[in-house]
Amino acid sequence: FRRPDLPPLVGGSGASVRPCSLGPPPGMQSRLLLLPRGISGAAALRRLTHIVLKPLSGAGPAASTRIRRLETAAGDIISIGDVQFKLKHPKNPELVPLKHMLEPIPQALAQHLRWIMQKDLLGQDVFLIGPPGPLRRSVAMQYLELTKREVEYMALSRDTTETDLKQRREIREGTAFYIDQCAVRAATEGRILVLEGLEKAERNVLPILNNLLENREMQLEDGRFLMSADRYDKLLKEHTREELDAWKIIRVSENFRVIALGLPVPRYPGNPLDPPLRSRFQARDIYCLPFKDQLAVLYATGPNVPSERVSQMLSFATTLCSQESTTLGLPEFPVDNLAAVIKIMDVFPTLSAQQLLHRLYPYDLMLGKEGRTGVEDVMKTFELLGSASSSTPKAITGIKEIDGQPSQAIATVQIGDKEMEFQIPIGTRSLKFHMRTPNFIRTSSHDRLLAEMMQSHMVKDICLIGGKGCGKTVIAKEFADLLAYRIEPITLYQDMTARDLVQQRYTLPNGDTAWRPSPLVTAALEGKLVVLDGIHRVNAGTLAILQRLIHDRELTLYDGSRLLRADRYRELKKVLSLSDEDLQQRLIYPIHPSFRILALAEPPVVGSSTQQWLGSELLTMFLYHSVKPLAMEEEADILTKMIPRVPKEAVAQLLRFTQKLRQTNDPTAQSLASSLSTRQLLRICSRFSHYPEESLYHAINKACLSRFLPKLARSTLQKNLKDSGIEATSDDVEQQEGAKIRCEIKSGILTIGKVSVPLYNPDVKMKVPDVLFYENTQHMEVMEDLLKDFLLGEHLLLVGNQGVGKNKIVDHFLHLLNRPREYLQLHRDTTVQSLTLQPSVQQGVITYEDSPLVRAVKSGHILVIDEADKAPTNVTCILKTLVESGEMILSDGRRIVVDPASAEERPNVIVVHPDFRMIVLANRPGFPFLGNDFFGALGDIFSCNAVDNPKPRSELAMLRQYGPDVPEPVLQKLVSAFGELRNMADQGTITYPYSTREVVNIVKHLQKFPTEGLANVVRNVFDFDSYNGEMREVLINTLHKHGIPIGAKCTNVQLAKELPLPECKLTSYWTFNQPESRKLLCPTKSQQTNIKGPMYLKVQGYPLERHESRGLSFTEQQAHWRIPLSEVNIVCDVATAPGEAKDSIYVATCNPVSLYSMSVPGNTIHHVDLYDIFPRIAGGVWQPFMTVAPLSGPLNDQVVLHEEQSNAILLLNLTNCTVSRIISGKDQQPPKKPHWWASREEQNIYKMCKEFSLKNWLVFYKEQGNFLDVLDVLEGRAHSISLPIRVKSVHLVAEDKWLLVESKTNKKFLLTKPMHVESDLSGVCQLHLIDEDPVSTGFGNTAALELLSPCTVSKEELSSENLSVALGQKIVSPNRIMSDENSYATIVVGFPDLLSPNEVYLWKRRTPVDSTDAGSTRDKFFSGSYQSGTVKQTNCITLTGANQVIRAVATGQVPISEIYPKDVKPPNTAGFLEVTDLNTKKIKYIPIPSVSSISPYTQWMSKISDTDVLIAPMGAGRVVTVDLGGFVRIWETGFDHLQRSLLEWRNMIGQEDGRPLQITIEKDSGLDVTDPKHGRIDMDNTPHVGGNTWAGGTGGRDTAGLGGKGGPYRLDAGHKVYQVSQAEKDAVPEDVRRAAREMAEKAFKERLKEIHMTEYDAATYERFSGAIRRQVQSIRVILDSLQAKGKERQWLRHQSIGELDDTKLIDGLTGEKAIYKRRGEVEPELGSPQQKPKRLRLLVDVSGSMYRFNGLDGRLERSMEAVCMVLEAFEHYEHKFKYDIVGHSGDGFNIELVRSEKIPKNNKERLQIMKTMHAHAQFCMSGDHTLEGTEHAVQEIAREEADERFVIVLSDANLERYGINPERFARALTCNPQVNAFAIFIGSLGDQAERLQQTLPAGRSFVAMDAKQIPQILQQIFTSTMLSTA
Repeated sequence: FRRPDLPPLVGGSGASVRPCSLGPPPGMQSRLLLLPRGISGAAALRRLTHIVLKPLSGAGPAASTRIRRLETAAGDIISIGDVQFKLKHPKNPELVPLKHMLEPIPQALAQHLRWIMQKDLLGQDVFLIGPPGPLRRSVAMQYLELTKREVEYMALSRDTTETDLKQRREIREGTAFYIDQCAVRAATEGRILVLEGLEKAERNVLPILNNLLENREMQLEDGRFLMSADRYDKLLKEHTREELDAWKIIRVSENFRVIALGLPVPRYPGNPLDPPLRSRFQARDIYCLPFKDQLAVLYATGPNVPSERVSQMLSFATTLCSQESTTLGLPEFPVDNLAAVIKIMDVFPTLSAQQLLHRLYPYDLMLGKEGRTGVEDVMKTFELLGSASSSTPKAITGIKEIDGQPSQAIATVQIGDKEMEFQIPIGTRSLKFHMRTPNFIRTSSHDRLLAEMMQSHMVKDICLIGGKGCGKTVIAKEFADLLAYRIEPITLYQDMTARDLVQQRYTLPNGDTAWRPSPLVTAALEGKLVVLDGIHRVNAGTLAILQRLIHDRELTLYDGSRLLRADRYRELKKVLSLSDEDLQQRLIYPIHPSFRILALAEPPVVGSSTQQWLGSELLTMFLYHSVKPLAMEEEADILTKMIPRVPKEAVAQLLRFTQKLRQTNDPTAQSLASSLSTRQLLRICSRFSHYPEESLYHAINKACLSRFLPKLARSTLQKNLKDSGIEATSDDVEQQEGAKIRCEIKSGILTIGKVSVPLYNPDVKMKVPDVLFYENTQHMEVMEDLLKDFLLGEHLLLVGNQGVGKNKIVDHFLHLLNRPREYLQLHRDTTVQSLTLQPSVQQGVITYEDSPLVRAVKSGHILVIDEADKAPTNVTCILKTLVESGEMILSDGRRIVVDPASAEERPNVIVVHPDFRMIVLANRPGFPFLGNDFFGALGDIFSCNAVDNPKPRSELAMLRQYGPDVPEPVLQKLVSAFGELRNMADQGTITYPYSTREVVNIVKHLQKFPTEGLANVVRNVFDFDSYNGEMREVLINTLHKHGIPIGAKCTNVQLAKELPLPECKLTSYWTFNQPESRKLLCPTKSQQTNIKGPMYLKVQGYPLERHESRGLSFTEQQAHWRIPLSEVNIVCDVATAPGEAKDSIYVATCNPVSLYSMSVPGNTIHHVDLYDIFPRIAGGVWQPFMTVAPLSGPLNDQVVLHEEQSNAILLLNLTNCTVSRIISGKDQQPPKKPHWWASREEQNIYKMCKEFSLKNWLVFYKEQGNFLDVLDVLEGRAHSISLPIRVKSVHLVAEDKWLLVESKTNKKFLLTKPMHVESDLSGVCQLHLIDEDPVSTGFGNTAALELLSPCTVSKEELSSENLSVALGQKIVSPNRIMSDENSYATIVVGFPDLLSPNEVYLWKRRTPVDSTDAGSTRDKFFSGSYQSGTVKQTNCITLTGANQVIRAVATGQVPISEIYPKDVKPPNTAGFLEVTDLNTKKIKYIPIPSVSSISPYTQWMSKISDTDVLIAPMGAGRVVTVDLGGFVRIWETGFDHLQRSLLEWRNMIGQEDGRPLQITIEKDSGLDVTDPKHGRIDMDNTPHVGGNTWAGGTGGRDTAGLGGKGGPYRLDAGHKVYQVSQAEKDAVPEDVRRAAREMAEKAFKERLKEIHMTEYDAATYERFSGAIRRQVQSIRVILDSLQAKGKERQWLRHQSIGELDDTKLIDGLTGEKAIYKRRGEVEPELGSPQQKPKRLRLLVDVSGSMYRFNGLDGRLERSMEAVCMVLEAFEHYEHKFKYDIVGHSGDGFNIELVRSEKIPKNNKERLQIMKTMHAHAQFCMSGDHTLEGTEHAVQEIAREEADERFVIVLSDANLERYGINPERFARALTCNPQVNAFAIFIGSLGDQAERLQQTLPAGRSFVAMDAKQIPQILQQIFTSTMLSTA
């Protein structure tokens, strides 16, 4: 085999070319070294030193082995070297292999054949072991061909059972017969049994051959016994053959041998050989052919290829097979396939070798980074990297048939600028070459791919690897069309068996069993192109049975048929001179020469234990082409050509976004990109072209199912959308707020929203669903969406949590469309067979019933598949072919096709009805559903819709229809409480997502049983959680927060104690109808106001967390929430404005000045910061004081703010966030800064009277001033009224009558003015002095009157009923109610309208309210010179509707001893509300809970109010208070309102009146009932107890009575029954309780002693541990459930007990045993990689700044909590999560806190770690090592073995200070794609952290402004990344 153009062979036996170590040591075998032309020997040696070949074990003598055939008289003899074998004539010559011999035979092969012959002569069985590939089989077949032996071939797989080897039963005419299988046939006929793939068979199968191998004996099922030839012959000497036949003894032929072919198992996956079995074989290692032999073969294959190139390629291949490369974990290179590539190079010499090798060994798809660089280095060594001279194929330019050769054609491919022709096989259809097809848009990359596939097609089968939805199927179809192939699509699924692939059993109509060839076999016979879709899913052991078909084009079927390669078949016909019919009778068929396999697969996941499917064995089977993602221009081209009407700019924007996601190396973004495959983009565009008004934002969110993404992925998506400029349009938002969507049916046309469709006319009306459905906006939106997709011909997928109405929506949707449906529910045990057909046995014949799927396909119904995520994804993936290509093969041999034309000539074909559609329902992926990720596997072939719980408004509307009689407040409470619970579930605080279904059930119950309280009924939902302490606490808090009094008793009413009001006395008369002399005229002048501004302000929204206060008990307080005040802010005024639906509350604060506004009910607090307008004065002398007045009417949502020292008047418009300054007559300027000696009293103080602010006018006056300013905000005018007196205070008692109090004297004046002040009516305002005359006490002397200034005067009068009740006499008169320091309340009857003297009635206080001795605690400390000033807020209001005067008073003013009993300690309060009720004549003191935090500026605050609260009236008898800590509370004080609320509250709890329940049974009369008995009736009715005789006793066992044990029912005979009260039953005796407590404490102390922990330490640890208990709990719940999911059992088949396996029904009919399946733990396959733990490193910041700012925001403590959380959450999961914790600070970047191998075991060790952190932060150097720490952690953790790697960096965002650039930090986080690194920044000064986050990659960085969020963020990271794949 020397090539003539080579120099003579160098070297010989023992030649001195030692370094290249080719084969065994000298003298063992001749040594060959081939030197290609023009290369010096040294260079060649240098190159070959890289190649290490494995020596051949046991090689023969040095002389070359010759194979000769001698013809002698005794017969032909074959001699190989010195071994001779005598040929025998075969009995069945058609079973002898043909055309397997290589010409010439390489030496190495000759050695192998010689060895096998030796073993054959010795009668030993051989085992050929070696790497994957066809070589071992080829050696065996060559030997058999050489020695003319018949072969029985069996490819073993994991589905092989002993029946396949020994005997199988078949039924013939109702009787079961045994048919011998390969092993028995071989033994009896003297054939050679070739068993391939021993490592694939399950462990218990092969041992049945042990005895046959060792002793040539075997007991058969049919009673026969195989006996070895020599024993049989011995017996034959003693007995006749008939006797032996009668004993059923069969002779095993002496020529029977076994040749086993297998892989070495520890290195390759599979089952290791059973030791007894192994000992029965002789092994021979058949490694790749030696280099020289390979080279010779390759030279012969490719004479046109430069020999240098061939040897380079072979060197590369052998290097990758060496021991070194396999220790690196690289799969073996498929050396045997090199010949195929050389053939391609023979035709195209200019092709790049690198590309061709890539087809054999797609290293970039299956290896990690190290592997890839390793392979590329080897390529460099052998100069194989693409060079400039090499070129790539561009496109196919033509294909034309060859005359006379039916299945061959000439293809022309353009390469570079040349066109090359070559011959290829083509299919059986007529060839029509085309460049354009309507459904396939050509792009340059597709053209190139098709041209490359064409080359590979010339020599071998192809496999296309590409991601989901990138067009593999379309390319395969186009490829088939070009080559005139018919396609046979076969979808592979995970539990597919070898039988499913090759042949299946079925029964004939008469009950006989027969075999039906699978589609693969028929395709092979008919010359089709088989598309194997999903070879990445199927088990490798199952695919292995195709190896022989792929390598040799031969296949042996289960029924004994053999398929041969066409040329071998022709040769067989020629040699044996048989006709086709003869061969078919002998079950031999030719494989059509055109037959090809095209496999499709998704890329292997590098490093994954389960999805790394591309191993050494598969590499030998195909040439691999990868479908690269399309370039942006190409994709745009495809989208616009496929969908011409789609707007170009939308396509461009969509593609920019998608490319952005695809190009990042962030795994989160890439997983998002996979759900935006080309297929999804086409779907989005097609919908766009029909509905151009839709937004891209909506379409992308829908395609990614963003509603159910983990939080990280969702934020990544939103950030990328924002960066690409795709934002939610205003239409989106408006649509969600939502107009009503109409849904109507008119004259046969259904319209939902804007979409219309004609109704369907079904053939079966009864299958159209009809459900109770209450329409609501949100569900109608979903339906409109569904209808759009439905009209576009899409199949639909609805994903959502449980109970959100998926089924209802779909059923109602189909009901509206009038479409019949078929329903299929999937579950864990669903199999592919049960999805399509249900087999059953009838009279011995297997019949198949169509499943709903097949019925729907046939009749065009809608198939609803429910719970699709419960079935394994490998089962549901068979839906893919049905959806995509409309084709599917059923297990009874029928097939579903979409094209009616292809169905005409074939009998068992079902054509898909054009109306058939699929609607799939699934729960969302992830925890807590733990289904399979149906969306991930198949999401992109459906149009996806996320169904969410309805929005509050929709949900309310729906619940109203379910419970029309349930009170509205109850529904609102339910909706808000469940809304919050769902948010918590989304954030991961709780695990169960509460759904609408639960709320609907509650409402239905309340509708039917209205007396049962809401608090009881909600327990129907929440009792599930009653045993989980943490969860229960969360739920109860949430329900109480929304006012659902769960757990409350009706008796828990805690209203304030009422004290009697003193008697009412008539004390004086007011008169002001004096003669003219006393009337003073006041001149007025008016002018236009000036407006400065407007200036725009930033308004911040905060969530309003409203807590209903009546959770556990009923009090006056209705609700409370907190304003986010900063700790220096001081509240200075509160005002309310009633609205139609909502009331508004405004709170003004100073220091810095700002305004908070909120509406009730509402959920946002708006905060307007006015710091820019009122900067804080540095000296702190000017302390601004703000009052606020809301306006209404046309000026809704506008307020006036007034500062009293500068008299600044600001108009704030809250709708557009502007502020303007109103300048009226008087100049306003900040007060001049007084000198330090100037007295404070000089400051002017201006006051605002806002009684009529809602009429849009206000009055301003200056204390001690002599004018009033009236400001009309609406008209924009100011009127100034000059007064003859100095004013102390002004009360607007009516719009035209004002009460003025003169300063110093407290004299009162009444100012009357016209209703509208016109500019010219000056002098119309009159001032009347009011005379106060005391009532005479009788004897003519009058008590002296003390003149007081009233605190408050009502602006409207009491109604006449209220007035009459208050004064105790029937009276109708104008009146005003007011209050001053001396009285609880004062009523002036007749004031201000009657001119007759007004009577003043007074309820006098025992002691006056003394503002100087305010009882607030802080004033005791700061008493001093400032106390003399009066406070600025009077805190007194009147509620005329409720007839009440309410003041906020300090604790010192309250008679504590009268309210609280002696032994009760009064609560800490911020003050009390003193409610004077003139209807009930009572006083109540309602305690206001104390303030949590108070501004340090106490002296400033003491000027504002003498209690810690401010107070304002609200509508409906309510009062609002704001305390100085920012808590807003709403109180109900009105007596009637309280009564109504109490009734509602009691109804919510439900009536449990404590009476025993009676069970009564109403019987029909006349029927006598015995046992249980009624008992005798005692005529005297004396009380009976017991005796089991009398009826109506009060005890008794089984007679009827009350109490007692088990009487049939209760019978009340009127006696008194004493019953233990429920409360006493519930109460556990105190001593029991105490004992339990002591037991717990004792155990706790013991535990502490055990771990040497002091109680103080324990308390410290508890402080950290308690704060994060909930997060730890929820992480552990998820870990547990994942562990459970990982341990889920699988079906084990071929069992002899268990459930009947549908696929084995026929085997059951024939009487086999192993036809059951059962669930069991699947052992991991041997050789499959170990599951490695996940690796986590937590990098915490322990730098000095953490300690320094800990006081500010607790950041160090939060970090310690985070550490504590990691330590506690992963306890006991160390085998799954290896973690360590490292600190970084100014001292260094790698401060060890916890080592992964030394994890703290108990609380003491954990506390120790936290103490270390604290101490380090306190004493370390300043500086920052965040960056170095991150880089080091990422690099270090990347080196470790792990399944996934995480680094979490906790740091304060103080990077800028140390000059660290955020981009560098971003690079550090993403420097290694194998490590998921996250950064959590702890709220820093200003917006540092926010800015940082914007520069860092999305989803990788979090800002915890409130350090409390750190544990939540950690939990979020764990749940969304770690646990997604655990």
